[in-house]
Amino acid sequence: MSSRTVIRGGLVITASDEIHADVLIEDGRIAALAASATAAADAFTADRTIDATGKYVIPGGVDAHTHMELPFGGTFASDTFETGTRAAAWGGTTTVVDFAVQTVGQSLRQGLDTWHAKAEGTCAIDYGFHMIVSDVNQETLKEMDLLVEEGVTSFKQFMAYPGVFYSDDGQILRAMQRSAENGGLIMMHAENGIAIDVLVEQALARGETDPRFHGEVRKALLEAEATHRAIRLAQVAGAPLYVVHVSATEAVAELTRARDEGLNVFGETCPQYLFLSTDNLAEPDFEGAKYVCSTPLRPKEHQAALWRGLRTNDLQVVSTDHCPFCFTGQKDLGRGDFSKIPNGLPGVENRMDLLHQAVVDGHISRRRWIEIACATPARMFGLYPKKGTIAPGADADVVVYDPAAEQVMSAGTHHMNVDYSAYEGRRVTGRVETVLSRGVPVITDREYTGRAGHGVYTPRSTCQYLT
Repeated sequence: MSSRTVIRGGLVITASDEIHADVLIEDGRIAALAASATAAADAFTADRTIDATGKYVIPGGVDAHTHMELPFGGTFASDTFETGTRAAAWGGTTTVVDFAVQTVGQSLRQGLDTWHAKAEGTCAIDYGFHMIVSDVNQETLKEMDLLVEEGVTSFKQFMAYPGVFYSDDGQILRAMQRSAENGGLIMMHAENGIAIDVLVEQALARGETDPRFHGEVRKALLEAEATHRAIRLAQVAGAPLYVVHVSATEAVAELTRARDEGLNVFGETCPQYLFLSTDNLAEPDFEGAKYVCSTPLRPKEHQAALWRGLRTNDLQVVSTDHCPFCFTGQKDLGRGDFSKIPNGLPGVENRMDLLHQAVVDGHISRRRWIEIACATPARMFGLYPKKGTIAPGADADVVVYDPAAEQVMSAGTHHMNVDYSAYEGRRVTGRVETVLSRGVPVITDREYTGRAGHGVYTPRSTCQYLT
């Protein structure tokens, strides 16, 4: 049965344009746009009309880095695919790309099947998967080709976490060589985990056990060194590279240098590195544990380089690395030993609002907001123009956004399944009002009207962002 919706009177913002236009949605897709109060717009007829006067009409956010139900540090991320995707919708994100995990000794297929089973029938919004490659061998390399063919087109490797996810340089090079052949994109957690483990051992031996030492041992220079090494390995392999959760001035400099050389090297940062700092890690009474993540929070002076990288396009994407652990019962596993604090922060609900605050504060433009949060992640991971824009033929993943509304971020009002907010008490301007996922209202005038199972698995093409 055909259904039609018109969104009238809003300012439509995409990565390339801003136009006062009415948006016609038909059967879950964008059917047409027409300048508001014109004969073409007046001709739009619909079953449902949404008044967006005085509001922005923007594409649903694409968060290309989430970890729902991730096993880590003897526990699991506290958001399920159901709770995490519902929270994402509340925050104006309509697609997530999560990470399926290969366990050492198992196949990529086994890991992917496990994650499909976790997500199927539970998600409020659409989702895809990257594949974490923990065990590079000849069979794994063959499987990479098969996964690319079926729409899992990106593979994450770790230069950190020896004994868990870690790959050595030879394993990384082999996977990069394979991705150069099959069109996949290697995503890299770039920290020198071998050196960091030495510094962790030495810090604990000195009695330095508080959360703030997590940041002190995971040094910015070791992020930069690993970033440089990953870039050169990718260059040797002739493969593109996407460096996740870039946090430090020195790492941005490595990416900038590589891009100036014309290499297909890309960088992502996250809201926590733009808005939080080592001041949070140093909060007393173990409160700093709330902010333990890897790469770690840096001193505030690193933020300027990250904002500059976002403006100059040396950083292309802002994702969340959403990986929540409750303060009580999970983060406190590391009392007396910072190395046992589960690494990860909640944020899937906060990203779009924090980046709008960056627009208000003058760090980025409105179109750049949409570019780094919607369009580029969709292009980077083979979802564009189905996702990430408002244009005829695109999925009707649309957010009506109130740029004037004020809100205070708090665990008391957020919808993530975690007992604290990393941004507790932060006042921001801008708030999601209504969210459509494939034309279906999942948030309606600040009420949840979605359902578990509405979201569908979305296969992806290869990277659409290569030079």
